[in-house]
Amino acid sequence: MHFVTFATAAILSFALGGVNAQSPAWGQCGGQGWSGPTTCVSGYTCTYNNTYHSQCLPETTSTITTSTPISTVAPTSTSPSSATTTSSGATPTGSQIRAVQDPVFHFYLQNNGGKPQLGPEASSGYFTVSGTISLNQSSGSKLYLNVNTSASTSYKPLTLDATATTTDWGLEGDTIITTAPRQLNFIACATSNPSFYDLYLQTGNDTPSGASCTLQTIHLPCLC
Repeated sequence: MHFVTFATAAILSFALGGVNAQSPAWGQCGGQGWSGPTTCVSGYTCTYNNTYHSQCLPETTSTITTSTPISTVAPTSTSPSSATTTSSGATPTGSQIRAVQDPVFHFYLQNNGGKPQLGPEASSGYFTVSGTISLNQSSGSKLYLNVNTSASTSYKPLTLDATATTTDWGLEGDTIITTAPRQLNFIACATSNPSFYDLYLQTGNDTPSGASCTLQTIHLPCLC
């Protein structure tokens, strides 16, 4: 009888240990093929990103929102005037990269005055993702998307340079990630031009002072 009681207690302890397993903050909690925990630690909720990935994100935050921010800048034009990827030449080869959540739903990554920003599809860049991310220009030349990892803030500025210094870009399904360490979070921050948003790789919770920013992931057009 004592043996049966001990065995039953052991089984219950094992089962409860499995039930209580939770994904850590910013950890994966779901997706196609995922066999790990599907609940998150306190203060975080399992949020769907795409078919292949769900992630534990903060339930509330004072600086990052998931809804459309209220803009205090009156739009003056809906037509981009300074995007440098617009060209009368042939369309470059490669794939577009875009955001998929408001307020930048289907805003496209591009070179706007030498700066990587999200903006209109009409001036979208075309990129090749293979360890590096290269912006393929109609002239045949390339610029490379790099992360300024020397920034002391958790949000890391992105740059377009003639030389690739970030060589750990990758894909999870159609989602753009870094692999060393693995990171898929970005923030899009409104600028004085409502057609363009600054884009940063996000490794924590900081945001630019006074900026209206939203947490985002960026993607190739659907690979389904």
